[in-house]
Amino acid sequence: MTTQSLFPPADLRQAWPRPSAPRPIVVIGAGSIVRDAHLPVYKHLGFPVAGIFDVNPEASRDRARVYSIARVFGSIDEAVAAKDAIFDVAIPPENIAGVVERLPPGAAVLIQKPMGRDLADARRIMEICRERRLVAAMNFQLRFAPNMLALKDVLERGLLGELLDVEVRLNLHTPWNYWAFLKGVPRLEVLLHSIHYLDLIRSMLGEPRGVYCKGVRHPAMPDYPDVRTSIILDYGDTIRCSLTMNHAHTFGARFGMSQLKLEGSAGAAIAKMGVNLNYPEGEPDTLEFARTDSDWSTIALRGSWFLEAFEGPMSNLQRFVAGEDRKLVSSVEDAIRTMAVVEACYDSSAQGATPIQSID
Repeated sequence: MTTQSLFPPADLRQAWPRPSAPRPIVVIGAGSIVRDAHLPVYKHLGFPVAGIFDVNPEASRDRARVYSIARVFGSIDEAVAAKDAIFDVAIPPENIAGVVERLPPGAAVLIQKPMGRDLADARRIMEICRERRLVAAMNFQLRFAPNMLALKDVLERGLLGELLDVEVRLNLHTPWNYWAFLKGVPRLEVLLHSIHYLDLIRSMLGEPRGVYCKGVRHPAMPDYPDVRTSIILDYGDTIRCSLTMNHAHTFGARFGMSQLKLEGSAGAAIAKMGVNLNYPEGEPDTLEFARTDSDWSTIALRGSWFLEAFEGPMSNLQRFVAGEDRKLVSSVEDAIRTMAVVEACYDSSAQGATPIQSID
């Protein structure tokens, strides 16, 4: 029996290949995502970090001390002057354009999502990248999580048949105060969280025809805008695609949920994004498949969204620059399409529902 006759196959892809000769990385930004994800992953992979810069020098020094980074840059000008480096820009979205336009012409850069605050920002960032001939990718790392790589592999092999139903469902409590810069922002849930799933779905299904969306506040979270969102992506008359996000569930873990479900004509799959549950400690990711109602099977995963997914974007960028990968998976040219879906979500939410005709 070959592995292709098994379901799920035993050889599903779960990791991105590493570059054979990684170039040094200059990190611009020393916030929580750099501390908790980028630097631990680079250390694990053995990727050299040439230096780090942040507008908060204390944060830069702390990350350098913990991760044995040789150089703390005193200014952005010093950081961008580094030779033969791959730049990792992990800063708030409103600051991305101002930093990217200072990178050396022809440089390679990985930019932490989102691609600005809105579609206008994203267009400006893409223009800068084109003008400066940057090899630029957005860090949409969920595409590279072990369970999502495996799921994409299954879809590419056609093992679920015709895809009919796609659903993302979150019911949990997200501590938005963990990220200080989020307080008072005009856009939150779709731009900074659901964007991951919108990008992932685009990578699996292609471009939606349109969106229906409603984002709402929660009275217990007065400093934040949309913290609960319902989204429908229009993929025609045979695919139901919905995202239901409740980040304000405070009634314990019993009914907590963080999952992506796919159903096709020949099988189904459910992937758990465990990091969302009890963030930042999280739970392990999972991936289950079935072909009937009684043969669900769980595959062993090599890791989770946090941290293993962060291996992929930098590895892909490094390999693309070196000629080892033919495609830059989350290029700015692709990522701006995700930003267009995000913008459509906010437009739809602002426009409101279709009025119900009076019967009086």
